[in-house]
Amino acid sequence: METNTEKIFAFIDTYAESSDSLYLESVIEACQKWVKGEQQPDLEAIATKEEIRRGIQLAVLKGMNRHAQPNHQMTPDAIGMLIGHIAGRVAQDKQNLALLDPAAGTGNLLYTVMNAIGNGATATAVEVDELLVRLSAVMADLLEQPVTFYIQDSLRPLLVDPVDMTISDLPVGYYPDDDNALNYELMPTEGHAYAHHLFIEQSMKHTKAGGYALFLVPANLFDSEQSSYLHPYLKNRTLIRAVIQLPDSLFKNAIHAKSLLILQKPYPEMTATPDVLLAKVPDMTDKHAMALFLQKIDSWASE
Repeated sequence: METNTEKIFAFIDTYAESSDSLYLESVIEACQKWVKGEQQPDLEAIATKEEIRRGIQLAVLKGMNRHAQPNHQMTPDAIGMLIGHIAGRVAQDKQNLALLDPAAGTGNLLYTVMNAIGNGATATAVEVDELLVRLSAVMADLLEQPVTFYIQDSLRPLLVDPVDMTISDLPVGYYPDDDNALNYELMPTEGHAYAHHLFIEQSMKHTKAGGYALFLVPANLFDSEQSSYLHPYLKNRTLIRAVIQLPDSLFKNAIHAKSLLILQKPYPEMTATPDVLLAKVPDMTDKHAMALFLQKIDSWASE
């Protein structure tokens, strides 16, 4: 018997394969028809937000594999679910949380976190690729998630009010616009700045005092060529709350391995510098080890 997720994927995939448009364009068209009630998947029960997200995600992944582009990548679901769990614990059931993703892509990571948090969370998504924004927007409509979209370079000035939490799978590499990068503390004296460094700085500017930022970063972030610029910035402008190493098995190549960096913006009431959680996620197929790891995360968040 097909699950709701499978039925949603089949509905979108059938439409896309029969269309003359590019696959991802057809995914958008199918979802728009679903939103308008013109066509929809044949579901026996009301689909949950996670079933809808996963069904659309499968179709988007198929489209991305068919027309691969460097900026068309999606955060693996296992990582998204982990970040969603941690974000929910850090939020501590706070109502009406305001989120920001400055490199939103299709919004898959953002919606995974919003689905996990619930409690009336709202979000701002910034993305330079118009196609990805259109995919993200129609997904937001189907998930009934309140998201405001900006199509722009996130490292340009953002007209975004400070948020309670920033989450992002940071784009990794050099930022080519040196003139704009000069507006950042993390612009090196020679050469191009690392885009992921600038995204961290931009994100912290738009995070409230006491608010949190959860970033997927290169595993070698603190040992990279420009780490000598990053270390003093993090020490002076942020509180490092956790560095969580992700399993190498989640990445095709060890050089692409990532970690989860959790920062907090300093706040006036702070009386002491909190300890930093250093942890490594176990093999995610080991249910017992994962249960113990999540207990550790929950204990850290409650403290």
